[in-house]
Amino acid sequence: MAMYITCLDLEGVLVPEIWIAFAKESGIPELTRTTRDEPDYDKLMKWRLGILKEHGLGLKEIQETIAKIDPMPGAKEFLDELRSLGQVIIISDTFEQFAGPLMKKLGMPTIFCNTLEVAPDGEITGFKMRCEQSKLTTVKALQSIGYETIASGDSHNDLGMIQASKAGFLFRSTEQIKADHPELPAYETYEELLAAIKKAMV
Repeated sequence: MAMYITCLDLEGVLVPEIWIAFAKESGIPELTRTTRDEPDYDKLMKWRLGILKEHGLGLKEIQETIAKIDPMPGAKEFLDELRSLGQVIIISDTFEQFAGPLMKKLGMPTIFCNTLEVAPDGEITGFKMRCEQSKLTTVKALQSIGYETIASGDSHNDLGMIQASKAGFLFRSTEQIKADHPELPAYETYEELLAAIKKAMV
């Protein structure tokens, strides 16, 4: 009997995109760019930090926005149901300093993410990625210790873990990513995704 771990992306799958919410809140439209638009995460983050610096914004302002973000409707129920079936890990390119409050609202699931370097005055001076291609690397590591993985996400940076897993699904992805990857089943609702994951576990 195989032992499964389900690996989920966070933003766009369980919670709204943090940077998009912050872009609206701060009135800085350039910050709406995400990994859906820019596959190179390193480049994207450096660009974002440059904009924050330019506007004199830091961690405190972003955390104030995050405090107002709620999980997507049905996300917690979906996650609860999924966790009753087996182990679930959220693998995200976000940062501990952003994810903490959102994990409380989701019932404290396990999350593997990255960390920000923050100066005493709250300026975000840099970021530390846990490892290269963290999603794919994590899925491969889980497989190396005897687990089969099932993965789902919405962006370019989720494709590696989705393709490397026993079963992988796109969830609420873009038309472009769906068109580029017709081989990947794509779902829009938690009901569909839950049904597909359950089927993959048989």
